[in-house]
Amino acid sequence: MFPVALFYFMYRHIPDKGHMNKRTPLYAQHQAMGAKLVDFAGWAMPLHYGSQIREHDRVRSDAGMFDVSHMAVVDIQGEGSKEYLSLLLANNVGRLKTEGRAMYSCMLNAQGGVIDDLIVYRMDDRYRMVINAGTRDKDLKWMRATAGQASEVEIVERDDLAIIAVQGPHARTKVYAALGEGLKQKTEGLQPFEATTIGELFVGRTGYTGEDGFEIILPAKAAEFSWKMLAEAGVGPVGLGARDTLRLEAGMNLYGADMDESTSPLISGLAWTIGWAPDTRRFVGRDALEQEKIAGPGQQLVGLVLQGKGVLRNHQRVICHDNDAGEITSGSFSPSLGCAIALARVTMDVKIDSLCQVDVRGKHLDVRVVKPPFVRNGKSLL
Repeated sequence: MFPVALFYFMYRHIPDKGHMNKRTPLYAQHQAMGAKLVDFAGWAMPLHYGSQIREHDRVRSDAGMFDVSHMAVVDIQGEGSKEYLSLLLANNVGRLKTEGRAMYSCMLNAQGGVIDDLIVYRMDDRYRMVINAGTRDKDLKWMRATAGQASEVEIVERDDLAIIAVQGPHARTKVYAALGEGLKQKTEGLQPFEATTIGELFVGRTGYTGEDGFEIILPAKAAEFSWKMLAEAGVGPVGLGARDTLRLEAGMNLYGADMDESTSPLISGLAWTIGWAPDTRRFVGRDALEQEKIAGPGQQLVGLVLQGKGVLRNHQRVICHDNDAGEITSGSFSPSLGCAIALARVTMDVKIDSLCQVDVRGKHLDVRVVKPPFVRNGKSLL
């Protein structure tokens, strides 16, 4: 129960009559499976189904399913879609040459700060974006304002859709068992960051855990049936708590913690998501990023591994050579490694494999600086 307590402060428990909260199409299933429901960005979401550690281990060793229907699916269509997304996103959608290809990108403000991080897919006649629940309203406002600078673009919110992520080394096998051989025939050759459409299902080989698997976008009316079929195939449900420890072990950023509108991709470990070429693509925030790149970023995102017992939490100070070097942006106990780990934004003079300290309630505890990720495909990278 220790990691649950660590994450509980992030979420607010929902009273039985919490009817003001938005509910996904799988709300009744979460209740039936004994989920502890909490308020997350206005949505009633499962924190865990009894044991966060068991859910975490299930994804690392077998397969688990997540309800991520609180995230927003937005279709970008019209003849000006590519031009529009080339302006809106830091990564270059021009690299999505064929239908089904996907990429991860940040959406920036004029100062180079991260408004949101997202995945964009190329479809046959449009592009599809999946954006974060907590930033949905501001994202859409920004997207529509930016669309005024492009022509012939339509931004369509797909509130008729749900999303189920199935992750783990046995995820694909169990998805096939649950949803049929037809799906297997269409998806068996999918590479990471590729997607395909099968009837009303849109299936991408993407995820947020460091494991293999699918993210399935499907009609909201079909979500409950599909969830039940996956459960019958042996895929257990996983809540927000384990989702967070899984993504942290995988070295994946969390919006609002590891980056936000005050931080650029260059100091958030996301420089690889910037599509600098061609020079003529003047995406929003490019001028600010170019200036920051020339001056040299003053900070970097690194991993920390606690060398003894203790807890690493967000906003704890990092100390190197007796100097304040930065702070933890995401910290937790790692069920896979059996120790505390963190992502931290620190000064550029902090080196990988060096020893630093973290101020934990006035005590300076030793941490080793590492390059994320910490775990991938169920194996330690330390």
